[in-house]
Amino acid sequence: MGSNDFITLFFLVAAVLIFLQLRSVLGRRTGNEKPPFDPYSPKDLAKGPGSEDSKVVTLQRKGDTDSDNRYAAVDAYAKPDTELNAKLRDVVNADPSFEPKEFLNGARMAYEMIVMAFAEGDRKTLKGLLSREVFDGFNAAITEREQRGETVKSTFVGIEKADIVQASVKDSEVQVTVRVLSQLISATFAKDGSVVDGDAEAVGEVNDLWTFSRDVRSRDPNWKLVATESEQ
Repeated sequence: MGSNDFITLFFLVAAVLIFLQLRSVLGRRTGNEKPPFDPYSPKDLAKGPGSEDSKVVTLQRKGDTDSDNRYAAVDAYAKPDTELNAKLRDVVNADPSFEPKEFLNGARMAYEMIVMAFAEGDRKTLKGLLSREVFDGFNAAITEREQRGETVKSTFVGIEKADIVQASVKDSEVQVTVRVLSQLISATFAKDGSVVDGDAEAVGEVNDLWTFSRDVRSRDPNWKLVATESEQ
């Protein structure tokens, strides 16, 4: 074998070895990889409210759930043959990736982010999490508060309980309503520092009904808050 042939063979072997090593380190695509970052995904929301990525509640993309078991998560959450189970199955039919527990994880995180963003007057965060109509209402309340020279100081203690209580599908729009029982220390202060609303030390219990919506035809995986209601 000539020297040129030997050199060519040497580089060929080296290239094969490098390829095999990279393959073992990087892995191969199998078609089952997790999708890229979706804001509103519970895992990505865990990056925290300070990150740009955290300002928006997503679920897995369509097709990620095994079609043979697509109702399993619903049946595990809501008793079969109940109205809620039937409604959640409708949601799964519209979006096969929907899983109640995963959705709730994201909704809980979104709830805290929205509550705190409203208290802090953080319009940028709110805009990414709310529908236009709900944002307009929140924005108006923040503006009135600012015009009065009032400030809000809040400490989010935690969420005691969060449950899906209603779901619906209309055309391509999916809506899921969540009842959230949370604890919060919140007080509104006037310009002179006096408390005009709430309590700066006592833990208050808040019972809310929040409805999140998503267009399943859209490539945007984000869920938006479209309605809020307080329960006494």
